[in-house]
Amino acid sequence: MRKMVSALMVVVALVAMSCGSGAEDAAKKAADSLRVADSLAAVAAAEAAAAAAVDTTVVDSTAAAATTTETH
Repeated sequence: MRKMVSALMVVVALVAMSCGSGAEDAAKKAADSLRVADSLAAVAAAEAAAAAAVDTTVVDSTAAAATTTETH
């Protein structure tokens, strides 16, 4: 009877240890997801800033050309 109880305790301990790593994996996956999301947000912000700078130049050039054309 003692051997059965000991074997059962070993099985329970192994099951408990195997379930614990799932929580660590979930935490790593969540951290990786946040890192990727932050990287994507940074890239999107940089692209938006670059697009805004390009758009401003085009609008300014067009406005300057219109002003120059009207004065001649």
